[in-house]
Amino acid sequence: MEIDFTPFFKKYEDLVVSTGAVFEKVKKEFPECVKCKVECSDCCHALFDLSLIEALYINNQFNRLFKDKKREQLVVKANRADRAVHKVKKKAYNDLQAGKKEDDIMQAMSKERVRCPLLNEKEVCDMYEYRPITCRLYGIPTAIGGFAHTCGKSGFVSGKEYSTVNLDIIHNRLYKISVELIKAVNSKHLQMADLFVPLSMALLTDYDEAYLGIRTGKKSDTADKDKD
Repeated sequence: MEIDFTPFFKKYEDLVVSTGAVFEKVKKEFPECVKCKVECSDCCHALFDLSLIEALYINNQFNRLFKDKKREQLVVKANRADRAVHKVKKKAYNDLQAGKKEDDIMQAMSKERVRCPLLNEKEVCDMYEYRPITCRLYGIPTAIGGFAHTCGKSGFVSGKEYSTVNLDIIHNRLYKISVELIKAVNSKHLQMADLFVPLSMALLTDYDEAYLGIRTGKKSDTADKDKD
């Protein structure tokens, strides 16, 4: 059975559009501070994870866009990046077990750099049109979990007040779409909506029926018998 993610992808794309509008609003308000330009790849080395709906969307576009040799090259780069991310997360986990403060660990992780597998040799994204929401907001002030962040190459000055995007709100919307999707496909893994993965893993994963835990339909058959 082929899964139709179209309704959920549409909700995700609507969120992408509204996110883009927010970026443009801040850019128009502070044009001297937003330094984003072609071949500026600072954001392409930042660590962040994707919600289920975003991972599925990017995976779908990746499979549609790339075939044969180009795909193989990107898979190699994705594997390399995924190993690097795994090392960073393993160290963070070990630090947490050793008693280090979670806030200190998060701050340290925000300084880690791993090259995105979609960043090509020209310092341009191979999937720019379908890049994650985090990438679309990098360059303007954002906040998540009470921590503010601004691109080091921007002109935003620490201590001054600027329009700031609350990423917690966006992540909550992504989570709700993910929950709707998991329920709609009748997955037995309801907690999968809580899953966050790096972009590298999103490219490498085969989001088939087995992975998503889609039920065989026996539940529906039983319900039909009860109605009779």
